[in-house]
Amino acid sequence: MSKLFMRYGCNPHQSPASSYLAGGGDLPIEVVSDDAPSYINLMDALNAWQLVRELKQALGLPAAASFKHVSPAGAAVGSALDETMGEALFVSPAELSPLAAAYARARGADRLASYGDWIALSDTVDEATARLIAREVSDGVVAPGYEPMAVDILRRKKKGKYRVLRIDPAFEPGAEEMREVFGLTLRQRRNDFVPDRSFFDNVVTRRQEMSAEAVRDLTVATIAVKYSQSNSVCLAKDGQVIGTGAGQQSRVHCVRLAAGKADTWYLRQHRRTRDLAFRKGLSRPQRDNAIDLFLQEEATPAELKAWETNFTSVPQRLSKEERAQWLAGLKGVALSSDAYFPFRDNIDRAGRSGVEYIVQAGGSVMDQEVTAAADEYGMVMVASGVRFFHH
Repeated sequence: MSKLFMRYGCNPHQSPASSYLAGGGDLPIEVVSDDAPSYINLMDALNAWQLVRELKQALGLPAAASFKHVSPAGAAVGSALDETMGEALFVSPAELSPLAAAYARARGADRLASYGDWIALSDTVDEATARLIAREVSDGVVAPGYEPMAVDILRRKKKGKYRVLRIDPAFEPGAEEMREVFGLTLRQRRNDFVPDRSFFDNVVTRRQEMSAEAVRDLTVATIAVKYSQSNSVCLAKDGQVIGTGAGQQSRVHCVRLAAGKADTWYLRQHRRTRDLAFRKGLSRPQRDNAIDLFLQEEATPAELKAWETNFTSVPQRLSKEERAQWLAGLKGVALSSDAYFPFRDNIDRAGRSGVEYIVQAGGSVMDQEVTAAADEYGMVMVASGVRFFHH
């Protein structure tokens, strides 16, 4: 197939829309389903595919990404889930393959943001992963291959309208990429940098040591931040993204957004959250919305009145003291920033959400102050010298 005709461009009125190789030849993607993707679907698919391909390359583990509007809502490698995490994510760990575990973790980073996501998977999709995808509200999936049973399961999703793409894992784009904006063609070298262990060598804090798990999490956060719309910051733990702050105009707002999402991710594992008694027939998205309001510190009487109808009995919401006590247990979090930190306020906010490991580009006139702040919190901080802006 040399040209893919898309349903429409960014919006339905932007038609016709198509995709093709500028130099000619067959496309590296194939539509397996009966419905063609849109422009945004394909943007998400191609960015998400690069993310999971690089995670697999860097860590040697199955990888998954949950994409929304050209940024990852979540990304993860296939580390096993315990029962607590399984309850928090509405999955049974015993039923998950490593690839399915990667997607469960990616989807579980921010379940509200992942609603209607585009999924990318690094490996051939097996039945366990397809069954997990079938339960979630999602727009489509891209992967290098699909087991026959997985194709059957996914083709039945959304009454046959679920979009399934197969991508050639051997495809390598050219060294340069181009984009046309307002009639002007922009050209640049493609960002093909993939972090390896040496990327984390330039530790600038007094604390120097990093475990293998910390390096893994910094790698996950860094590859995820590489494919997040700038400005961006990603937090990771246990081989998965737990909070992303993307597309913000100030660095500290990136950190606040990412850290707030990480707090919610951890609060979902609280015993009282996992014990919520939902009324029969409540959908998975409705449960996610109910949990989100349960975990908010403030809510109006009208919001609470509507919220109470989601449960068989009205749950007792966490007090400020209970929240603080639980969140004090969040530790060992890794943070990657797509550029340098201009002020120490970024470090202060990160420290409140258990961040112990940081990688950032460095090069700010405030580097000394930022490093001193990291030392106050006993963090390990790497100045990589590499910026990852993505637009």
